[in-house]
Amino acid sequence: MTKTIKRLLSAAVLLPAMVLTVGLVATPAPAHAAFERGLSDGAQSAQGKDQQGDAASLFGEGGQGGIFRTITNVMLFLIGAISVIMLIIGGIRYVVSGGDSTAVQNAKNTILYAIVGVVVAILAYAVVNFVITSFSSGG
Repeated sequence: MTKTIKRLLSAAVLLPAMVLTVGLVATPAPAHAAFERGLSDGAQSAQGKDQQGDAASLFGEGGQGGIFRTITNVMLFLIGAISVIMLIIGGIRYVVSGGDSTAVQNAKNTILYAIVGVVVAILAYAVVNFVITSFSSGG
């Protein structure tokens, strides 16, 4: 009786394993064809054929904004918004200082650093814009 149960259990375990193995062995042709097609596509891409992206999509040409131009504009907006907030905070700290020399100096430093941040952001925008224009017109 125990031998029969052992045989049934082993058959119940081995049968699905054999079916799965036969199923995996029987289907390598489409996988092989897809692998060869992938190699062919990769070789064409390495040769410069059928490229999906180009410099125009990165830098933008013909008045269209590229990825770099969009990122630069978003960063400039964020830096400008943060600088305006810091200017307001510096002004509030200056008014609330009540004549305390260290509080006044800290408020002046906050305002100064906010203005320096705006100037650096504008200069960085100018440099990035110059580089983008140079690459997009040259390519």
